[in-house]
Amino acid sequence: MASERRLKTAALLCALGVAVLGYGAGMVHDSPRLVVLCGLAALPLLATLWRCLTRLAMLRHPKPPEPKAVLSIEQQHLVDNAQALEARLEHAPIALFRIEGMEDARVTPLNRNARKLVAPGRASDPASLSRELGAQPADRRGMVQYDTERGVERALVAASNLSLQGGSERLAALMPVESELEAAALDAWRQLVHVLTHEIMNSLTPVASLSRTARDMLEECRASLPPDVGQDLITAVDAIGRRADSLAAFVASYRSLSNVPAAQPERILVQALFERVRALAAPGWRARGGELQFSVEPATLELVADPGQLEQALINLLKNAFEATSNIERAVGRVSARLVKGGRLRIEVSDDGPGVPPELVRHIFTPFFTTKKQGSGIGLAMVRQLVHGNGGTVRYARQVAQGARFVISF
Repeated sequence: MASERRLKTAALLCALGVAVLGYGAGMVHDSPRLVVLCGLAALPLLATLWRCLTRLAMLRHPKPPEPKAVLSIEQQHLVDNAQALEARLEHAPIALFRIEGMEDARVTPLNRNARKLVAPGRASDPASLSRELGAQPADRRGMVQYDTERGVERALVAASNLSLQGGSERLAALMPVESELEAAALDAWRQLVHVLTHEIMNSLTPVASLSRTARDMLEECRASLPPDVGQDLITAVDAIGRRADSLAAFVASYRSLSNVPAAQPERILVQALFERVRALAAPGWRARGGELQFSVEPATLELVADPGQLEQALINLLKNAFEATSNIERAVGRVSARLVKGGRLRIEVSDDGPGVPPELVRHIFTPFFTTKKQGSGIGLAMVRQLVHGNGGTVRYARQVAQGARFVISF
């Protein structure tokens, strides 16, 4: 009622204003300019009067509500089933894609995981991934790999033909398995290294012990031997002992891969962690004219991990960067930490060295693999072991410019 009363008052005032302006125009009819001005002033009043009259008519004669459609029990059941199926499809733990056509196939994501995969921040080249999915034959499983912000990842893909609404298309299901494969590979390598080091040490220990015993016996009876024969025997036994000791030390370094203690996680401030790493690694870079840069966004960023193990992983990565940039004047190493999409914490370690050749990327985390003449092949393998033990992943990511870039994600 109050709104109707306000509309009536506004309409009455507008009508009165129009009447006044009309009367004024009649009084000054000898001046065309004033008549035109009165007409222009009446236009907004007439528009307002029209709106008020229209709204009053709607209030007095409201439009009857449209009758609500009533579904039968069978129809309601079909609607409920369709909604439930759509929810299951949307939250399926795999990425589903629809593939239309063969040549220049059009690939469309069908659920949340598929949309996340091709969204910015995941697959670096969604078009390349779409082409690879479009080339997948039906009724056959295979592995695909694609570049992401965290490095190269692998996934299991299966496609099947589907006839729908008179047309044919393919449905592709993509299940990322990089983390599972990495965990399985780590466990297999751990078991292999444990067995090998155990067996080798069991053989080397008596060899080293016998060589020392043999040398002591030779020293005791050296006077009864020809001088040249005694010296040759001692030299040979010494060589056996030295090689046995050297091999034992070499194998002991690999034994550390299978004996990494369980992580003791605690809440740590990333900025404080970086300061400790800087104190250990930066002096070496400065001594040869280089620089080590650290950055954390935001400065209050925290992480739950074993501080000692994470420090060791970062030091190993920086040691590799230091060696890779040994021939570069004023080389720069960078360590950064920030939050990325999905609430993940990402730590990057990069340098401006020559980087890793593409054909070797898949091997760099494999134990015993090294491209250095004096390398042992356990540095990056240990990094992966330490990061994985703290619930994270480490990948080699392609650098936009020159250099190497390792990404640790939690």
